[in-house]
Amino acid sequence: MVKRKLKLKKPKIHLLTVLVFLADLCVIAAFVIIYSPWFGFKDFWIPTAMTTMSHRYLAYTLYDEKTVDKVMSENYTKGVEEDVKLDDIVIDTNSANKHYTSKYEKEMFTKDPDNDLYKIIRLEEDNFKGYLTVIYDPADVDLAIPKKLGKAGQSVAKLCVENDGLVGINGGGFEDLDGWGNGSTPYGSIIKDGKLVWQHAGGSGGLIGFTKDHKMYLTFEAPDVAISKGMDDAVEFGPFLIVNGKSAEIKGNGGWGRAPRTVIAQRKDGVVLFLEIEGRLPGYSIGATMEEIVEVLLRYKAYNAANLDGGASATMAVNGKLYNRPSAGGEYGGRTVSNAWIVTNKQNKKVPTTTVKKQ
Repeated sequence: MVKRKLKLKKPKIHLLTVLVFLADLCVIAAFVIIYSPWFGFKDFWIPTAMTTMSHRYLAYTLYDEKTVDKVMSENYTKGVEEDVKLDDIVIDTNSANKHYTSKYEKEMFTKDPDNDLYKIIRLEEDNFKGYLTVIYDPADVDLAIPKKLGKAGQSVAKLCVENDGLVGINGGGFEDLDGWGNGSTPYGSIIKDGKLVWQHAGGSGGLIGFTKDHKMYLTFEAPDVAISKGMDDAVEFGPFLIVNGKSAEIKGNGGWGRAPRTVIAQRKDGVVLFLEIEGRLPGYSIGATMEEIVEVLLRYKAYNAANLDGGASATMAVNGKLYNRPSAGGEYGGRTVSNAWIVTNKQNKKVPTTTVKKQ
């Protein structure tokens, strides 16, 4: 009698079983990342959500109130709260006689050919990329506001075109209830040409602007008081990151997470700095913390500096075109915003006739 070998049937693994297993793995991985102390996700997620005007609910979607409060107490930026010493700013536009104290100053004052107005420096750090615009004469810095202020915003590029701006960055914040506000309702106060042209509740920080003699003025005073002391153009935002050479108190990631940033600053010699940091672009640029921003500014000897609106609003335009990579809205030329700081050429300095190439 011939014995037959029994063949064992291999169990069939259904596709649905595999998908369910993979889904379970994803859920487990998500829980580990979100709630474990090893990845630092909550230190990124909570401050990022809590420092927005309209998305704070996202922090409480994943974490309870106690956790949110704890994380925010461990990550914060306490802006410098002292009067700006305007007399410390001695404007010197003769860059030819500058004594370089670092490679960064040499980089700043080695001008581009045929451009006496500004220089754009490419920044590439471990976690972020961005641009630093060096404006040699503060008299060339101006504030641009939309034609229909209070009704509709405009992109930074459009504000540059309509106000003869060669370079521009976004300024103060605005109402953003749907997550894609159009810049129609600015938060806080706006001063233009020595007049209060806008005032609205919800402003955060203080007034950020320039006096009639082109010195950067940071103050928590009421707009009418600031105007009486010489404030010519200003928006409301913050925090103040550097005042009279003193840096803000920063703990952890600064309480603002890692994100796209816009900052305006001035050196003791009057040179103005526009800092634009790209972020929320995985694989390209994650974004910067407040501490990293201050580190960059101090390299270039910023004496006074203030944080402007960031996130998806962080945009930069050169010669009427979007220049940086914003985290959203790039296909539309950048978000529409409520105001912008721009570089003009009122004194007919030498500037390139073509768009500056990205570095």
